Amino acid sequence: MTSATATSSLAGEPFFRAASAAGNDWGPTVKACLDRLGPVEGCNLGILYITDGLAEHATSIVTLLRGVTGIRDWTGTVGIGVCANGDVLFDEPGLAIMVARLPEDGFRPFPPVKAGLEPLRDAAGGWLDKHGAALALVHADPRVQGLAGLVASLSETTGAFLVGGTSASRAEYPQFTTPGGSSGPVEEGGVSGVLFAPSVAVATARTQGCLPIGPKRTITASDDNVVLEIDGRPALDVFKEDIGPDLAADLRQVAGLISAGLPIAGSDTQDYLVRDLVAIDPRAGWLSIAEPVTTGQPILFTRRDRDSATADLRRMLDGLKKRVKTPPKGAVYVSCIARGPSLFGEANAELTMIRETFGEVPLVGFFASGEISHNRLYGYTGVLTLFL
Repeated sequence: MTSATATSSLAGEPFFRAASAAGNDWGPTVKACLDRLGPVEGCNLGILYITDGLAEHATSIVTLLRGVTGIRDWTGTVGIGVCANGDVLFDEPGLAIMVARLPEDGFRPFPPVKAGLEPLRDAAGGWLDKHGAALALVHADPRVQGLAGLVASLSETTGAFLVGGTSASRAEYPQFTTPGGSSGPVEEGGVSGVLFAPSVAVATARTQGCLPIGPKRTITASDDNVVLEIDGRPALDVFKEDIGPDLAADLRQVAGLISAGLPIAGSDTQDYLVRDLVAIDPRAGWLSIAEPVTTGQPILFTRRDRDSATADLRRMLDGLKKRVKTPPKGAVYVSCIARGPSLFGEANAELTMIRETFGEVPLVGFFASGEISHNRLYGYTGVLTLFL
């Protein structure tokens, strides 16, 4: 499978091309993708996503791309699936590429930031002081301890609205980055990406894949990630009440269907983070979720299904369409690996809806193990960013 789309562009205006290709042999696959991509003269930024079937060849792939295209700066990572334009390669060896021509001072890549922000300051501190950053496309290693805090710190330090996701792989977790010092074009660990100046016009929005099925409640007793009581009652009793009698009669049905939602304090959009249920103890009456909680914290329960996810994606796209005054020149879409074909039935269902709304815009993206929007890590969501 291959795909390619390009925008028409006046000299000096931002310009994007995107393409994808599948294949077990990385060399011919890269060549096929470049053939579909077409001319890249003048482009100065590359975005590369590969599926984990090609992860072991990450360094060879990006080295070849840098040599053939002449584009030095690349960003990206590995996913269980990747996409370009209207095509998705899910759980098969393949790659997706976007090349962009942007003002030289309109963006600045940075290498992985781990425990501290020194690599960011070394790579982009002077640029940030001069231009500032409105947006950052970022990629993160999900194995990093304290990743949520690192994402929040990165957003606060740069002043940028973050978009992106965490790598998804059954093997290696490469991130593509600009070589600097002793580092090469591929690294693992931390958060890397590209900062975009306010002069690069963008618009972004996020869609939830899990929607509330009950009211917002309060955790009244907890221990780390174990919810003992909700609204003064055993947590499991409240859980059964909210999910309904059919599911409550056989709790084995809730796996992969029902999750916990943790409302975000101060959100004016009633936003919440979705976290998986880890365990249920029917005798003790407690629930364990994939996130530490505190007594007094709000909680709700959500259901994951195709109809609600489709409705919310269309709502998000309609809202974004109203905000955008000009046709987008390029797009990046990061979706959760639990969405895609496992949720919508068809791998390219989300891309089809995006193209119905915005036309055949050049688009690249990947299926992540977690999605990043603003300053938080999400799950089961889709994050769309448009370059205008």
